[in-house]
Amino acid sequence: MAIHIYNSLTNKKEPFQPIDPDRITMYVCGPTVYNYIHIGNARPAIVFDAVRRYLSYRGYNVYYVSNFTDVDDKIIKAAQEMNEEVPTLANRFIDTYLEDIESLGVEKADLHPRATETVEEMVEFIEQLIAKGFAYESNGDVYYRTKKFKEYGKLSSQSVGDLQMGARIEIGEQKEDPMDFTLWKKAKENEIAWDSPWGEGRPGWHIECSAMVKKYMGDTIDIHAGGQDLKFPHHENEIAQTEALTGKPMAHYWMHNGYININNEKMSKSLGNFVLVHDMIQQHDPEVIRFFMMQAHYRNPINFDNDLLESARAGLERLRSTLENVKHRRSESVNGGSSAGQEAAERAKARFLEEMDDDFNTANAISVLFDLAREANKYMQQPQTSIASLDAIVETMTDMGSVLGVSLEREEVMLDEDIEKLLEERVAARKNKNFARADEIRDQLENDGILLEDTPQGTRWKRK
Repeated sequence: MAIHIYNSLTNKKEPFQPIDPDRITMYVCGPTVYNYIHIGNARPAIVFDAVRRYLSYRGYNVYYVSNFTDVDDKIIKAAQEMNEEVPTLANRFIDTYLEDIESLGVEKADLHPRATETVEEMVEFIEQLIAKGFAYESNGDVYYRTKKFKEYGKLSSQSVGDLQMGARIEIGEQKEDPMDFTLWKKAKENEIAWDSPWGEGRPGWHIECSAMVKKYMGDTIDIHAGGQDLKFPHHENEIAQTEALTGKPMAHYWMHNGYININNEKMSKSLGNFVLVHDMIQQHDPEVIRFFMMQAHYRNPINFDNDLLESARAGLERLRSTLENVKHRRSESVNGGSSAGQEAAERAKARFLEEMDDDFNTANAISVLFDLAREANKYMQQPQTSIASLDAIVETMTDMGSVLGVSLEREEVMLDEDIEKLLEERVAARKNKNFARADEIRDQLENDGILLEDTPQGTRWKRK
């Protein structure tokens, strides 16, 4: 069965037909780096990482790009409030973003382009749009002529008439039409800026992804993805910019993940109910958070609360217990014997592929994983089990977990008594001025999630 993807552009599932079967191009809109990301920002990072993992599992070579918006109004405002330079603040939150999503099992993109590193290409892109009549300069700003692009609204399924009703001109803007959007912003006093044919300024938000995709991936890519909130106006404007310039489709498949609600309420800063990932991963196992995310289809909204997270933790623990028991039972098994376990693993693999081929249905794929765990537990009740069957179950469960980005292996936790023994050795090493060994022990403990604090009363430790 071929992979089918729900295409937001056509609002239907379509068979996946890559431009080049040897290289899939996939672009996912990344964060605006002015603060720690919240759980809603983490969802696209997690779900589209799972899409990439599955495509790779199915044998495709995926070229995966996700950008950083490292200059815009929010970043400039945050930098001013914190009395920092824009690049300093942006770099700090890029680093924390990468750390946070790595803890959630998100593999690093092949490329993380930054807006500030693509300004030259954006200026060139805008110049070409002006030359083709799709953009115009007005008092140092540059705007896109939205109505000139006849297919505007095709992604969000909105007519120009509907869109025009909500359009307005802000104070200081000198647009030809309220629907026109900004490509280049004239510099304000004491703001970061770049030279351009229209004077000093900086790029608008929408132009950066168009320029990055064209520079690093080509005129047309296979998959463009992001959160549902980006569908309009961001992705709609990207299409207008790129397709006006190239005359080609920007992407063959557009994918959008659903929103996250907190305790059955829409997450928003005004309600004060948004949850920062940086805080969450201090309180909960990051793999449990990811497993929780995988239990819903990526297009569906997902409700987040502590009870549901606890349910996900318990479920993941059951799967890990089953895998551990299967491995233990192997030492008591024989060559030959019943092949029921092997047959169950083969059936589960076929069903897993079927569910993931159907628009990456991780929710149903996890149900298959639980079904296999039940079959494995039932099989282990037999008086005699075969090594081949148990090996097949272990391999299949492990592969499924890997595709979902969740390890089903239990991590060995260092015991308190082992920590105390190492601390005693470290005290002795420092007393004997063997600081290299003392540092080595500190690093070893830190790698095992143990933090040390040297005080006048002695060394204290705590788990991360």
